[in-house]
Amino acid sequence: MTIKIKGNLILKADTIYNESIEVEGHIICESERFSLKVAGNIDAWNINAWNINAWNIDAWNINAGNINAWDINAWNINAGNIDARNIDAGDIFYYAVCFAYQNIKCKSIKGNREKHKHFCLDGKITKEMQYKKTVKMLLNGKF
Repeated sequence: MTIKIKGNLILKADTIYNESIEVEGHIICESERFSLKVAGNIDAWNINAWNINAWNIDAWNINAGNINAWDINAWNINAGNIDARNIDAGDIFYYAVCFAYQNIKCKSIKGNREKHKHFCLDGKITKEMQYKKTVKMLLNGKF
């Protein structure tokens, strides 16, 4: 089952959902950053949270401290550390470590720390100059 939230989901404290969430608007923190843990999938426009832990994340922009997810599908990701099975994104910016068990597909990937590392354990990193997701979003009106 999926919880459908109309408008924005405003986090006022660390928040846990025991099932998937679909947010019509953005996921944002009211005054400071809080953690979001979802026992399922997240579907939202923009996500701004301290730590995100979910199965699948489908969002336009993600700005987070740390992300731990099964699959990430996003336009832009700006995070501290990223741990995922697959990452499909436009631009990925991270602090120290970004890794996927399978594959990373993106337009660009960059660490902010002098010593940083991005890698895939079992797959590969593919950089595409034109990000195909744009076409998918424009045709369907949803990503």
